[in-house]
Amino acid sequence: MEKRCVIVSGGEYDLFPELNKDDFIIACDKGYSYALKRGVRPDLIIADFDSFKGKTDPEIPVLKYPCEKDDTDTMAAVRYAVEKGFSEVVLCCALGGRLDHGFANLQSCVYAVEKGLRASVFGEREKVTFIKNRSLEVKKEEGSSLSVFSITDKSEGVSVTGSKYELRDAVLVNSFPLGVSNEWKGDKAVISVRSGILMIVESVL
Repeated sequence: MEKRCVIVSGGEYDLFPELNKDDFIIACDKGYSYALKRGVRPDLIIADFDSFKGKTDPEIPVLKYPCEKDDTDTMAAVRYAVEKGFSEVVLCCALGGRLDHGFANLQSCVYAVEKGLRASVFGEREKVTFIKNRSLEVKKEEGSSLSVFSITDKSEGVSVTGSKYELRDAVLVNSFPLGVSNEWKGDKAVISVRSGILMIVESVL
């Protein structure tokens, strides 16, 4: 059975995705205050409590970690989603603020994709989706651009159709931003990769 895990991270406060009644929601440290602000009750809190100092709802389970650890709170939440058999993770409030933590959150999504989950980051100005060895249809959003990056050292068999600048069976590498800032040609674009992991970024201009 497919089930989605929504992870509220501790970057800058941002929009939440449209929530489904059966979503499992994890708040990560400061993300708990963001969930409260949004009127969302998490199913679980994962935190080392270095950025949230208030009281938590005693009825919400807490996985407390030490501050000195290898995983960020968001990475710990992604590991939890993988271990519990979720099919998809969606991160929100995961960008903005510190660049290092924003990049770490993107890397956490790559980990999820490598484990077989679908993974994306949702925000007001960006939506970031990761795909491995598959295709994705992306509907046009007015006033947005479309960028495609290789996250693995090399991604082979990359095709992009429905955009102004199309690719056919191309090779993208993670050391050159060939796929940045594309434009729409039709109502949707189809992006596929035969081997490798792509990061697809829809940005509001």
